[in-house]
Amino acid sequence: MAGKVTLERVAALAAQLSPQEQLKLVAHISERLSITLPVVLKEESKGESARKECLRLAEELLAEVEDIEDDAQGEFDAAAMIRQMRDERIAQICRRGV
Repeated sequence: MAGKVTLERVAALAAQLSPQEQLKLVAHISERLSITLPVVLKEESKGESARKECLRLAEELLAEVEDIEDDAQGEFDAAAMIRQMRDERIAQICRRGV
């Protein structure tokens, strides 16, 4: 299995090429980047607009939630609720005759 390629390793290999081959390599890399870079930048731009839309929707939802009155009465014991749910589930499983 091939090891991880690093920039330093590629630079060392490129230095072993003749100047003409190095120019060909630069031209090849430049050509590939000129094709892929606009696509990458476009995708990043889409990602940014999607992120902004998500933030806008989250803020809108938060504003709606803040308008809802809390109708909970008294204190809430989460641990007791979880124990109750667990006990009910155990009873349900036992009734099935597992």
